[in-house]
Amino acid sequence: MKDLLLKYAQYNVWANDLLIDVLLGLSEQQLDQEIVSSFPSIRKTVYHTWSAEHIWFQRLSLVEHPTWMEGGFFGTFSEACHNWKAASADLQHFTANLYDEKALTHEFMYYDLKKNPHKTPVNQTLLHVFNHSTNHRGQLITMLRQAGVKKIPQTDFIAFVRLKHS
Repeated sequence: MKDLLLKYAQYNVWANDLLIDVLLGLSEQQLDQEIVSSFPSIRKTVYHTWSAEHIWFQRLSLVEHPTWMEGGFFGTFSEACHNWKAASADLQHFTANLYDEKALTHEFMYYDLKKNPHKTPVNQTLLHVFNHSTNHRGQLITMLRQAGVKKIPQTDFIAFVRLKHS
């Protein structure tokens, strides 16, 4: 199980990096163009995805009062993308440092954004985080097409696997 989760953590970093390279080339108008999706713009989708990876890393690290970055961030888009990359790398390092199967199945307690308590196994949480990011990367790709971007990288898991094994 750890090998699979680590592979998916590595994939998450790789796919985010590819997409962020494209996102950093967008104009402010493209970033803020209203597009119907889960979030109304590319910028807001990026901030949400980064915030989710960041807060889940904090929860997994047992931070007592984790912070949700999306609403209180006033930096540049480039800084947000840098922070997103850091959150993805943090999740990869966390996964790599899990020492055995017991650590993967350990249920940890955390609070959601509405302050409701939950207990979830580490392995299921990691699967959720990586799946959540994949979902929003797919939305970003559709949003990029609607914003007129023509050169969009292939970010499917199989592309990552083939690249790493060719």
